[in-house]
Amino acid sequence: MMHDAPQAWPYPRPDSPPLLSPDQAEHTLDVWLVPKFSMLTLFCMLEPLRVANRFGRDLFAWRLRSADGEGVVASNGVRIEVDGPLATVPDDASLMVVSSYEAEAEVTAQDRAVLRRVAAHGGWLGGLDTAPFILARAGVLEGYRVALHWESVPAFRREFPHLRVSHERFESAIDRQTGAGGTTGIDMMLERIERDYGPALADAVGRQLVHDRHQAADGEARQARYARLPRSVLRSLAVMEANLAQAVPIPEICRLVGQSQRQLTRLFTAHFGETPKQCYLGMRLDRAQRLLAGSHCRVTEAALASGFQHPAHFSRAYRARFGESPRETAARGPG
Repeated sequence: MMHDAPQAWPYPRPDSPPLLSPDQAEHTLDVWLVPKFSMLTLFCMLEPLRVANRFGRDLFAWRLRSADGEGVVASNGVRIEVDGPLATVPDDASLMVVSSYEAEAEVTAQDRAVLRRVAAHGGWLGGLDTAPFILARAGVLEGYRVALHWESVPAFRREFPHLRVSHERFESAIDRQTGAGGTTGIDMMLERIERDYGPALADAVGRQLVHDRHQAADGEARQARYARLPRSVLRSLAVMEANLAQAVPIPEICRLVGQSQRQLTRLFTAHFGETPKQCYLGMRLDRAQRLLAGSHCRVTEAALASGFQHPAHFSRAYRARFGESPRETAARGPG
């Protein structure tokens, strides 16, 4: 779906955008709240998505679900109203399960069938805190590394000795993600933002949340590299990555970040050997390549999702960057 150009706010947008509906956002996350879930886990998972929307167009929406469509009481006694029942999630949903105490007490066979339905249709499934128990009992974690709250690891190993339990705070695959809950949700969503839009946007969101990302050595090296970049360059990268599906004109980016186009071009050339326009084009092509290589996305869909309106222009630019046509990349696909 195409979106209008971003509203002319200073960077980042000072407003907290209203909650988006799925037809307004590029990605929608369905969240199944199991009774006695952790409120902290829920908030840590949603806040990075909300903040990401401040840096560009409307990127993320979410819908809260419960088994019966009624409100759910968290472990702290606060009742949260939801948007609908679990059974109504789309077949190809991105569905995150959030649970904590007594995770299985009210989970039914019908609930587990929903998880299997989403998995069978190629949807994305995640689980936080004790939710990996629910996913494992539904049979949708076979072949995946599993991360969950450290207190639950011994019991999980006993019940599922054939599954690989990770010592990491979270584990991610292209269609599964599990984690320990609590503040881990921030890092999980920042990784998702980085995967879909790039590291500059993810790091910008982390800074807005006053959150130090937990990264491996290569991530630490990247952070050190970013630390040396001028603030206007970092802001420009974040705006670009937040607007890959509909390119923002370079003069508008300059206005958003408070830098003249001549000065921004000089800075980009000095640090990257490319102009802002060239760098932006590369980001959009890289996104198209990730979509074609990592999913069953069609060439036309990848082009539109990366801001290309003309197939011939997209194919020429793609071949110049990757040495092959988009169709050749798509033909290899994810298997």
